[in-house]
Amino acid sequence: MHTSTSVSPSPTKARGFAAINWRWRVVDIVVASVIGVASSLVFMLWNIGYEAPSTALTPLLPGLQGLVAGPWLFAGVLGGLIIRKPGAALYTEVVAAVISALMGNQWGPLTIVSGLVQGLGAELVFLLFLYANWRLAVAMLAGAGAGLACGINDSILWYAGADTAFTAIYIVSTTISGAVIAGLGSWLIARALAATGALNRFASGREVSRRV
Repeated sequence: MHTSTSVSPSPTKARGFAAINWRWRVVDIVVASVIGVASSLVFMLWNIGYEAPSTALTPLLPGLQGLVAGPWLFAGVLGGLIIRKPGAALYTEVVAAVISALMGNQWGPLTIVSGLVQGLGAELVFLLFLYANWRLAVAMLAGAGAGLACGINDSILWYAGADTAFTAIYIVSTTISGAVIAGLGSWLIARALAATGALNRFASGREVSRRV
C-alpha cells in the first residue's frame, strides 16, 4: 500500500494566509504616498549629512560605516507598520528612493535599485509574520531585513572588490543600523503619530488608542 508523504499546510497557517487583507483603500494609497514623500526629504538630507559620521567611523574599523545606513531604511518599515497591507513596505521605500533619485544625488538611478532591495527586505519580514504581528520585535526584524538587504546590495554594487572581512563587517553594520534606526525608530514614530489621533482610520492608530 502506498502512503503519501506530502505535507499539507496546517489549518492555522492556511487561515493565516487566507486572512491577509490584500485590498488597498484609497486612504492607504494616499497615506503611503505621503510617507514615501516625507521620507524622501529625510533621504535627501542624509545624502549629505551621512558623510561626516561615515568618515569618522571608517578609520575605526573598515566596514563600520555601514552603521550610517539606517536613515535610508526607515521608509519601508514605517510604511509597513502604519498601512499594514502587503506591499506597503516596498511601496513607501521605493517612492522615497525614486524621489531622492529624481531630485539628484551622488548615486543616480541606482538609488531606485537600493530602494527596491531595501523595501523588499522589510516586506519579506512582514510577510513572514503574515502581516498580523506589529510588535517592536517584528519592527526591528523588518529593519534588520532592510539593513541586511542594503548591506548585500551595496557590497555588490559599490564594494565588489572588498575583502571578506570588510564585507562581513559592513553587512553586519547595516543590519544593526536597520534594526535600531529603521526598526525601533519607525516603531516609535508610528506610535507617536497614532497617539495624536492622526492614524485613527488605520488599525495601527486604533490599536494605540485602545491602550491609552
